[in-house]
Amino acid sequence: MNIEQAVAEIGNAEEVPGLPTAWRWSPMSRFVFSLAMDTDGQWAYQMNSLDVHDEGLTRAVLDFARQHRLGRGPGHRALEVVTGFSYGTYRFDAVAAAAPPVHGYHHGRNEALNEVVSAVFPAYRCEFRGDESLEEAVLRFKRMLRPTIISRHPVPYLRMRYENTRTGGGSVGPSHGFTTHDVLLGELALLEGAPGSFVEFENSQGQVWNVEWNDSWRVNGATHDGPPSEIWVTSRLGWP
Repeated sequence: MNIEQAVAEIGNAEEVPGLPTAWRWSPMSRFVFSLAMDTDGQWAYQMNSLDVHDEGLTRAVLDFARQHRLGRGPGHRALEVVTGFSYGTYRFDAVAAAAPPVHGYHHGRNEALNEVVSAVFPAYRCEFRGDESLEEAVLRFKRMLRPTIISRHPVPYLRMRYENTRTGGGSVGPSHGFTTHDVLLGELALLEGAPGSFVEFENSQGQVWNVEWNDSWRVNGATHDGPPSEIWVTSRLGWP
């Protein structure tokens, strides 16, 4: 696969200043796509930006991904993350990579190119558990993480199950399902005055908390001083 030739065939690609063997192009006014080829020319790392493009951040992400060979080749996880990244005033602490079957950046246009590209983006460590299946990775990448938005807040890895006797709401089955922290906060707030209800959630480290209200608050069976606060919740989720 000749990556450089494939990029040249895109038409409006130009070199990224300050980053060797890297190019950028814009398929439409809102998007900027940037791709850096690995040193041996056999793999590439691509970062896409929507609405706001920061050239310095993009260069830093692509350079970091190339140094760490993020997601390169078969055998890598569907979602891979490496910590130790920082740039400017952004709060990102990691760079993540989505595998070709997850991102599909060149699907339908150049399948051969698609298979040798990692989709990379600035991220937060708390967003990944590290053992996401392909199905989970696609859900997280395409519907939850918003990897093309550089101004985004963290979307911590969060799975939850719950039941509320007062509202009649609840999850289906014994398994935890992916959700967002605002949904978790909303369900925790609805526990008070609903004895027999619970909210159970887990974070990226596999730690689990079961919260109940039955005339008093209990967390994992122990009395808790008042309802769980937003600070308490975000700290359990590893929110930076």
